[in-house]
Amino acid sequence: MYNTKAYSAVSATSPLASDTIERRDPTEHDVQIQILFCGICHSDVHSVRNEWSDFISTTYPIVPGHEIVGRVTQVGSAVTKYKPGDLTAIGCMVDSDGTCPHCRGGLEQFCPNMTQTYNSPDKHKTAPVTYGGYSDSIVVDERFVLRVPSNLDLAGVAPLLCAGITTYSPLRHWGVTEGKKVGVVGLGGLGHMGVKFAHAFGAHVVVFTTSPDKTEDALRLGADEVVVSRNSDEMQKHTGSFDFILDTVSAKHDINAYLNLLRLDGNITLVGAPEKPMDVAAFSLIMARRSLSGSMIGGITETQEMLDFCGEHNITADVEVVPIQKVNEAYDRLLKSDVKYRFVIDMASLKSE
Repeated sequence: MYNTKAYSAVSATSPLASDTIERRDPTEHDVQIQILFCGICHSDVHSVRNEWSDFISTTYPIVPGHEIVGRVTQVGSAVTKYKPGDLTAIGCMVDSDGTCPHCRGGLEQFCPNMTQTYNSPDKHKTAPVTYGGYSDSIVVDERFVLRVPSNLDLAGVAPLLCAGITTYSPLRHWGVTEGKKVGVVGLGGLGHMGVKFAHAFGAHVVVFTTSPDKTEDALRLGADEVVVSRNSDEMQKHTGSFDFILDTVSAKHDINAYLNLLRLDGNITLVGAPEKPMDVAAFSLIMARRSLSGSMIGGITETQEMLDFCGEHNITADVEVVPIQKVNEAYDRLLKSDVKYRFVIDMASLKSE
């Protein structure tokens, strides 16, 4: 066991503050990583404030962070994939049972015994729960460590471990390729990655936004068209024309308005998570054999595929880098959508604590 610096919250109403936590020494299959950058995900805010208590209750103290980029400092005796000095990344999970049908199919994210990077029971008993990336270092089984392409900006890589794979996976699953017409609803942390990937896949990309002032940025990111969703005439022009729509919006909105834009056998996939149930009109689905589905992150193999794709196409997230001392301010700004498009913590700032 060893001590490392971290930022944690001790209750749902407490700010994140400097702390010292224990990590396990690397076992034979473990990789120890010095954390260089860690993204701030909206789910970090929900977890710290215990806003998902009906789904998973927060155990305090909590150390958030599941968008981790770092450098290997030590490896266990049986580790074969990594060596000290390698650039690596950790996403939303750090373990699974490895034996269930989901794991065998490369879908570890759906494993019933999947261990999240933070706030999951720690099978190693180092702490009551796992601690995340708002810390100096982390120790993870090599099966859940990912390789980072050396040509990418490391701060921009961090959000790929959640926002990136969350949008990449459904685009791949539903066969987005050159010639497809793809819609992206919302231009935030998730949406801006969806635009970048859909564009890189060769699709014709249409961004739907409630904010006309986002048009220029959407086009810069790779959109071919921008539709202001409050304009019914603009929406009507696209009726029955989309192969696929990625819905990234977490606020209440009319899903039927987008279902009606799908062509025969078109699909809309939710990656945003509105707090309240949405009303779905049956005829919006029935009349064109349309489908509505959801998606979450991706398996380890697919996440590595995504990182390699980003390396080949020079894709990273648009980020604002902040020191750890401004993390609470970043949380407040995130809730106001005051960021383009993801906050990333420079973990070197933790050394001054």
